[in-house]
Amino acid sequence: MYSPQALLVVLCWVPAVLYIFMRFSPQRAIVVSFIVAWLFLPVLVFPIPGIPDITKMSATCYSVLLATIVFDAARIGLFKPSWLDLPMLIWCICPFAASITNDLSPYDGFTSVLDQTMTWGVPYFLGRIYLGNLSGLRQLAIGIFTGGLVYIPLCLLEIRISPQLHRIVYGYNAREDFSQTIRNGGYRPTVFMEHGLMVGAWIMAATLIGIWLWKAGVIKQLWSIPIRWLVIALLVTSILVKSFGASMLLVIGIVILFVALWFRTALPLLLLSISISLYLCFAINGTFISDQIVSFMSGIVPQERVASLEFRYNNEDILSDKAREKIVFGWGGWGRSRIYDEWGKDISVTDSLWIIAFGTNGAVGLISLTASLLLPAIAFLQVYPARLWHKRELAPAAVLAVLLALYMVDCVLNAMTNPVYTLACGGLVGVVLQQTRASKVSKRSFTTQRSLHQQRPHHNSFSALNRSDKVGK
Repeated sequence: MYSPQALLVVLCWVPAVLYIFMRFSPQRAIVVSFIVAWLFLPVLVFPIPGIPDITKMSATCYSVLLATIVFDAARIGLFKPSWLDLPMLIWCICPFAASITNDLSPYDGFTSVLDQTMTWGVPYFLGRIYLGNLSGLRQLAIGIFTGGLVYIPLCLLEIRISPQLHRIVYGYNAREDFSQTIRNGGYRPTVFMEHGLMVGAWIMAATLIGIWLWKAGVIKQLWSIPIRWLVIALLVTSILVKSFGASMLLVIGIVILFVALWFRTALPLLLLSISISLYLCFAINGTFISDQIVSFMSGIVPQERVASLEFRYNNEDILSDKAREKIVFGWGGWGRSRIYDEWGKDISVTDSLWIIAFGTNGAVGLISLTASLLLPAIAFLQVYPARLWHKRELAPAAVLAVLLALYMVDCVLNAMTNPVYTLACGGLVGVVLQQTRASKVSKRSFTTQRSLHQQRPHHNSFSALNRSDKVGK
């Protein structure tokens, strides 16, 4: 779906990104390029044979790669692979194995790998080479916070007039099913994103970052406005956008961060990561207790949400049954993992990213995707304990690590791919590797100094012994 003006805007984004790299420092340029594209470029899919479809984010990846080659080619050579990069590498190449094991052509496997690499691998790689230090993650965190603030008036406008901005600017609605924008007698804004859930998740992320940056004293004000008022505005907006799941994730994120502040522990983050892993493990094995979860949630959340959850689980049950027929590498693309009736009509609904990954790329794909999102946060915790997260220099990276775990929770419930989180993945891995190398150098230096210090007394005793011999003579 696209219109001429939408395609023109996306094509013009290429020289715009080149200008951004000329205008700003590399770290700020990549943050501005990705966040502006995610917030304001049109939702479109323009197919081109042989390469991934042109979307607003693939166009951004192409543009940033071109800008890197033109203005900063030496940075690519600084990339040093690590075992922490392995999950993302597997996630990017596993579509080829899925194609081969399903007797599809190698060309199909190659194009699938290219598409997955452009969607996930390239943003991760760019995060590794550009945002792999604390200053880079600070730029990203502030960029997400600022992006949330910019979206406030647009969200309020669409809450009032209904989601119309994408149609007014680009000539068509971002999503054909307009009924999904109606919620609780009002409207759920979509602005320039595909779904209102994406907007809710974005406002949630900006709000959580704002709260933590405010608490850590990273920034005092923005646009001459005290940060506390900006955070309050985001909190109010997060309620008005009518995204129950995003609100719950915000509460969980606040609990994780303030437990780290008050009790000097990241146990809630670890428990959340373990819970996600166990959830997916049970789902892969077919031992998931969906009925019990629906019964438990019926006493906590509104009945409308319970019905939606039950519908989701019913679809995931039949989809996971089929996925287990090709449990290692999955069914591959072209809708082979979906369920069809006797007349060939698709009767399945894939709401969650995990079931899509499991069906198309099997257990290998799902495990590698989960590790790609959770492992950077866990590795960050290993090198920077929770007792340090409130420090001004570490607070932006810490809140991004928590957001990655929350994003993985969202991937269990929804299928909302957001490359900004993938940027954060790469940046966090870069920070962890940088700190690990620095610790090794420091330890080696300390060992050398200690060794020299231990050797000095022996040298002095030998000299004194020589002097005493001379005196005796």
